[in-house]
Amino acid sequence: MSEGSVQHQQPAVPVLEEQRLDEFLSAVPERGQWRYRPRRVGMVWRSKAFRAGAVIAVLALCGLVILSLVRDQTGTEGFLVGLGLAVLPVPLLMAAFRWLDRVEPGPWRNLLFAFAWGACAAALVAIIANSFATRWIATATADPASADTLGATVVAPVVEESAKAAAVLLIFLFRRREFGGVVDGIVVAGFTATGFAFTENILYLGNAFGEDQELGTTGLASVTAGTFFVRVVMSPFAHPLFTVLTGIGFGIAALGGRRRRVRRIVLPLLGLVLAMGMHALWNGSSAFGPYGFYAVYGAFMVPALALVTWLAIWSRQRELRTLSAELPVYASAGWLTPAEPLALASMRARGMARDMARHWNSHPDRSRGRAAARAVAEYESFATSLAVLRHRARRDGAGPDFAHREQELLHHLWQRRDIAGPALTYAARATGRARAHRVSPPPYPRRPHGAPYPQHQVPAPHRHYGGYNPYLQPVARQPGTGHGPVPPG
Repeated sequence: MSEGSVQHQQPAVPVLEEQRLDEFLSAVPERGQWRYRPRRVGMVWRSKAFRAGAVIAVLALCGLVILSLVRDQTGTEGFLVGLGLAVLPVPLLMAAFRWLDRVEPGPWRNLLFAFAWGACAAALVAIIANSFATRWIATATADPASADTLGATVVAPVVEESAKAAAVLLIFLFRRREFGGVVDGIVVAGFTATGFAFTENILYLGNAFGEDQELGTTGLASVTAGTFFVRVVMSPFAHPLFTVLTGIGFGIAALGGRRRRVRRIVLPLLGLVLAMGMHALWNGSSAFGPYGFYAVYGAFMVPALALVTWLAIWSRQRELRTLSAELPVYASAGWLTPAEPLALASMRARGMARDMARHWNSHPDRSRGRAAARAVAEYESFATSLAVLRHRARRDGAGPDFAHREQELLHHLWQRRDIAGPALTYAARATGRARAHRVSPPPYPRRPHGAPYPQHQVPAPHRHYGGYNPYLQPVARQPGTGHGPVPPG
């Protein structure tokens, strides 16, 4: 076997069942068919485009209706003031939840759907149902004051948390492969509740502004300033904290797999009940006296927020440990270098690998450096999906499409390995996760100007991005073994 033919061999795959390598590689789908599920045709409602369009149309209709209702209650001027003030915490909350999801980021379409559902559909259901229930209670009891209290402490928590939980349920059922654990549940629930709180804040702040207009109050003594301080400054996390409990229930249920059906039903319901209870306690805090709000805030809400934050960070570290446990089998087969699982299990090493790829490939064209960093980021995402896929298969058993999904992910990794592999290896050594005698890359490629290198020694991505770097060498291969690239020595 010649050296040139060996150069293009790929490693064996550590599949869960015995499988020939040629059959494995021939089954990799074409680029236009990179889908985990086959496309079903024959019925209009089974089309992905039709379903996406229907969801967008329904949410847009809900948005128009809720916009009209809020504007009728607050007036145009109050609506604009409420909108301008209510939007302030939204980017911060979205950034915080997205930060938690850095290990295996979920697709933005799911998060945008969750936010739109909370802001439009859930808010519309809450306004209509709360108003109807409060009026019915007032008519039945002939006591409007008690009806308002009962509506705020009993009806509103049940209605609002159920409406928000519907978004988490829909993603859990129809985007199951993208909903794999506690972190995903927290992030989806957080985006849903952020959208709901955004619409609710517009209503409350707009009404407060209208009341100030009638009373003629301005400045810090105004109702608008007080409402803004309580809802936006002190407790922007209130609604997200409630709904996150439901998301945690769905996340733990997702970890249980398909075999534990009772767990998949009981845990989300338990999370929803806890969310309703916390919401009811928050809304009824005024019943504990003039300082009831501050007592509930300091003794209950802040500790609960700290506990949920700790759980979210611990769950993210658990995802990183999954990478370090599942990826070494692919490294031993030659698909990854030995240091890559160590780097992929560290957020610091991941960021350093992207930065190094950008630095190594940015001379003289910065766009090539950005493309190299993007390739490393994609490599990290695919490697994370591969580790999660194998972890679920070992825990719950391999599904009928496991081999195809594994092939597709390995195919993506193989396309980007010549840039991502050396960058991640460097990051593992630079962060101390892997031993190395030298970790400082040279600032410029070390070769005489114009000196050619044999094409079989230069990885394809380096030929594309230009330049040659001695730290980005292709991994040595052993001819005749059928296992492709293996660590040298």
